[in-house]
Amino acid sequence: MDGRLDPGSIHTTVLLHEVIEWLRPKPGGRYLDGTLGMGGHSHALLERAGQGAELAGLDRDAQALALAGERLAGMGDRAHLFRLPFSRFEEALDALGWETVDGAVLDLGVSSLQLDEAERGFSFLSDGPLDMRMDPDCGPSAADLVNTLKHGDLARIIRTWGEDPLAGKIASAILRARDKEAIMRTLRLAEIVRLAYPPKMRHTARNHPATRTFQGLRIAVNREAEELEHYLQAIVGRLAPGARLAIISFHSLEDRAVKRAFLADAKGCHCPPHQMHCTCNGVPSLKVLTRKPLIPSDDEMARNPRSRSAKLRVAERLGPDGEEA
Repeated sequence: MDGRLDPGSIHTTVLLHEVIEWLRPKPGGRYLDGTLGMGGHSHALLERAGQGAELAGLDRDAQALALAGERLAGMGDRAHLFRLPFSRFEEALDALGWETVDGAVLDLGVSSLQLDEAERGFSFLSDGPLDMRMDPDCGPSAADLVNTLKHGDLARIIRTWGEDPLAGKIASAILRARDKEAIMRTLRLAEIVRLAYPPKMRHTARNHPATRTFQGLRIAVNREAEELEHYLQAIVGRLAPGARLAIISFHSLEDRAVKRAFLADAKGCHCPPHQMHCTCNGVPSLKVLTRKPLIPSDDEMARNPRSRSAKLRVAERLGPDGEEA
């Protein structure tokens, strides 16, 4: 044993079979994985596509990128890896000289590498510095937000991105606690949030009371909503006719954003909703292939409990005239 981590043993790729079947990778195709992670989807895409296929893989986590590089080493120069957030995918495509790709996948989940390493500060179940940055070298940490934001801003993050109805109460508890001592550790924040819940709700909650607060802070720290919005606006223009786009989301906010974007591009018209007649002459650019999101099988959920909330939506790029390629 050389002590190196095995990417496949760290993280189980979610909905792997479904993504590959829907993307239909082919020899000579060019593919984009905007959230490389441990390289599971990328490896399977190149393996299925076969001869001449290439892939651009992006991740802002240097550790994940290095591990994915080991996993994809056997693919030689067919895999091109970039340390970039997925919203900046066009920089990678431009660097490769690719106008379009033949398929793209985005997995919006937090990897097991990040969740299971206490030092990354994502988990409320193990003690570590309150960080939550997917790129530890970039931007303010969760501790920065928790210890500096005003009550209204903090409550807005917990309410909007965490979808917790007790956001105001939780924000008040955080402010009282930080007045005594800065909140720098994950377990301390988790306990503050837990005690902000009324005892009855605490005992009957299906999940840990801090689940939604940690989700909201993570989304804010990594600007995940803005990242997804930019990606959804830009990716369709870089898909070749007939190319398919597969996006896996893990909470309702993400899934709604993907659903709305797919439906808008499938409709084509971008006139205001109150306008009776279309004047923009918009042409549909996508065909939605999954009327309802696909979810993991019972077997996959049993093998990988973290896949339970995963939802996959797939769309196909139409031709310039709005017809199927």
